[in-house]
Amino acid sequence: MVPFFLSGIASVLNAKLVNIDQIIKTVSIDSRIIGEQCLFIALKGSRFDAHDFAAQAVNAGAKALLVSRYLFLNVSQLIVFDTRYALCQLGAWVRRQSTSRIVAITGSMGKTSVKEMTSSILHNCGKVVATYGNFNNDIGVALTLLRIQKQDDFAVVELGSNSFGEIAKTSELVSPHTALINNISYAHLSGFRTLSGVSRAKGEIFIGLSMIGRGIINVNSHDWLSWRHLLCGRSVWRFSLKFTSNVDFFASDIVFNIDRMHFVFHTPQGKSNISLPLLGYHNVSNALAAGALSMSVGASLSDITKGLENMNGLPGRLYPIILDKGKVLLDDTYNSNIGSMLAAVRVLQNMPGYRVIVISDMLELGVDREVIYHYKFGKNIISISNINMVLSIGVLAYFIGKGSGRGKHFFDKSSIVSYLMCVLVKYKLVTILIKGSRVFSMDSIVQELRRRWLC
Repeated sequence: MVPFFLSGIASVLNAKLVNIDQIIKTVSIDSRIIGEQCLFIALKGSRFDAHDFAAQAVNAGAKALLVSRYLFLNVSQLIVFDTRYALCQLGAWVRRQSTSRIVAITGSMGKTSVKEMTSSILHNCGKVVATYGNFNNDIGVALTLLRIQKQDDFAVVELGSNSFGEIAKTSELVSPHTALINNISYAHLSGFRTLSGVSRAKGEIFIGLSMIGRGIINVNSHDWLSWRHLLCGRSVWRFSLKFTSNVDFFASDIVFNIDRMHFVFHTPQGKSNISLPLLGYHNVSNALAAGALSMSVGASLSDITKGLENMNGLPGRLYPIILDKGKVLLDDTYNSNIGSMLAAVRVLQNMPGYRVIVISDMLELGVDREVIYHYKFGKNIISISNINMVLSIGVLAYFIGKGSGRGKHFFDKSSIVSYLMCVLVKYKLVTILIKGSRVFSMDSIVQELRRRWLC
């Protein structure tokens, strides 16, 4: 983080400074995690008020507090009207002090994968700061910006949302040199209602883009007519899984293996053979996006090749687990929406042996359409793939199995694990894909299945 004095930052935050001035070197919103010369920021949510934990933060070593009301504690305090807004302004201030090249990423799916790929590439070019996990709301974005130090060369920032205006806000905080919309798909429809609404929300990323910045767009999934006015006067790069006219980055000679994808990566600097240790055509597309982002801020084709090939698999995101010879478990339990479900199904259909998908409900599809979306998805499974069995858990997932005509519904996870154990014993070659929204904790099925198989 860029150090600052409380007195110096008070005017930026329109804050009142109480007690002595202090130099601040770290910031925390968690009273249990206090660093050197730390400012504790007391955020207030719908179910908590961190002002109640300010004393704990001081006892842990916090040198100052950012609060929305004076607290009777013998410590320096910056008093503001809204601590969450002040946190964002503080992040934006640090961003203005930085000379780092900053890229911003949004999209309906693949944001975190692209972020990790981009970080892996840029680590070959210099020092990199990136969003932790998927902490991509305004709080997460501000905390990412606060981690930027003067010696950092790059920052890779993921922007997410489930309501209009969120990405516009965070994009303006970040003010990126390059902004990517990885794709648009049916996600968070309870907030956005339609695919057009999703497009409008994702397009907000270009609002904060520098006037000399660059937008990056997926030719296979975009809404150019709605976004072009936001990119007026700015450079645009386009990527696609296949070559088409007016494309800057594309793939050819894609080969699907059991644990990786091989392809030729075509760029404005030339082409390179890539062995990507991730599964799925969607991850080839993610790699193209990451390569474009990285090249836009100075990475070479050699940097891109090295970064992509040294990627680690991402647990919960089509992570392959070899249970035994001929028996593969695909852990895709991180999250679930229609787009990521389709991507996972396409991976499964290319895997060997008897193919089983285990699924839970997809959330935030809108209460008036969610049953229809699940049923139609079930019908699509059979039309686009060769999956043998669909196992479901959850009220809505039942309709996926019903639509597929190959469904078996369960009411508890232990029964699913027992059934899968029988499948593993029965078939010499078998691939099991486990997919679901985070609230269903489908990763527990992965863990229990591994434990029981090894036993």
